[in-house]
Amino acid sequence: MTSSLSKIAINPPVHRIQPGGPFNRDWFHQKVSVMGLKLPASRTTEFMKHPELKGHLLRLPKVKGVVNVENDEHTRLLLLDLTEEDPIPEPVATLAEKNSIEVTPYTIDLDYDYWTAEEVLKSILPEDLIADMPTAFAIAGHLAHVNLRDAYLPYKDIIGQVILEKNKGLRTVVNKTDNIDTQFRFFKMETIAGEPDTIVEAHESGCRFKFDFAKVYWNSRLGTEHERLVSLFQAGDLVADVFAGVGPFAIPAARKGSLVLANDLNPSSTHYMSANCQDNRVQDRVRVTTMDGREFIKHAVIEAIDNPFVNIRPLLSSKERSKQARSAQPPPPPLPVQRIIKHFVMNLPATALEFLDAFKPAFTQASHATKIRELYGSGGLPAIHCHCFTRELERERAEEDIIRRAEEALGTRLSNPSLHYVRRVAPNKDMYCISFQLPVSIME
Repeated sequence: MTSSLSKIAINPPVHRIQPGGPFNRDWFHQKVSVMGLKLPASRTTEFMKHPELKGHLLRLPKVKGVVNVENDEHTRLLLLDLTEEDPIPEPVATLAEKNSIEVTPYTIDLDYDYWTAEEVLKSILPEDLIADMPTAFAIAGHLAHVNLRDAYLPYKDIIGQVILEKNKGLRTVVNKTDNIDTQFRFFKMETIAGEPDTIVEAHESGCRFKFDFAKVYWNSRLGTEHERLVSLFQAGDLVADVFAGVGPFAIPAARKGSLVLANDLNPSSTHYMSANCQDNRVQDRVRVTTMDGREFIKHAVIEAIDNPFVNIRPLLSSKERSKQARSAQPPPPPLPVQRIIKHFVMNLPATALEFLDAFKPAFTQASHATKIRELYGSGGLPAIHCHCFTRELERERAEEDIIRRAEEALGTRLSNPSLHYVRRVAPNKDMYCISFQLPVSIME
């Protein structure tokens, strides 16, 4: 490892391993000889800030720049960014001579704990695997998830062990063994290091989520996108989350003061979402269902009309609650009954666009056609936020592709849709969120 702040190149010893072969942490012991200024302990700070030493002090990650001198508590060694073979720069030599300070060698002892996971893997994997070696992984609570390509599978146990040992807080490393389940969005996995414990607790947007990572969908890389969408919702808004998972949109939205109809087809997801609603104290603001997305869209429109949230009071901060208790003020009045859904969230990027065909049947249901027109004709149709993938990597072509597919599924033209780039999920695939207000023609 060569720090950008140091001229000294330090790399771990190379020991190329064979599949199933031994892995010895003692391989990574290394001694590095540097030079240091031997000076009175009382003058350490003075010399650390001395202008003549600027750019000459040792700056290596996880290595102390000042060390004690053995058997001499009154003396310190200020380490320099020099090896024993390097000439001593003139400003350093002049300063040392002027202050009668000895320039002396010092040996730094490095071991396995010093090196990063990437450095260790680079030194043990075959050279032809180094360029694309797995250094990135997703974390959910105590669990890290890697997606190893076939060439790395013979080394999966060691890769998992190194990742586990080099990341504090991890207890489990799993590897994806199959494609994502097309129905429930989770994938088969195997534990390659640590405890075979997939019940995790993750924190996001000030909320706590507990779930079985092996049975539900969770992507820690979408935290920013979750927060972005929730920021669009207002207190009192009625939000319908079609593919809610364990609640990363629904629960923060409810914590903000929105009212949420949250659905997922996966019974494991809705089981944990219900528990998470309880843990985050929003159970009275989130209704959880387990049904097909198309059926839920129809259900949500009718549920909002026939069975709205009632007697839900505005959320108060702890400061506001304390003030209310001290002043013996009555609680604030309940929120107005909301029978109009303001937002639909559709976070199933592989197929969510296809579910847009459910909105016309949902808003033309014969049993409620008059009421739907009455409510949404005056209050405005909901905003749709639909996540999707595209293989068009140029922004203009990506927008054309996504809008075309959305209009085909919806069966009508869109007016002023907006697209938000979320992330690149593969070298040839991007994730976007298309947002638009349902056109009035959907009710015809």
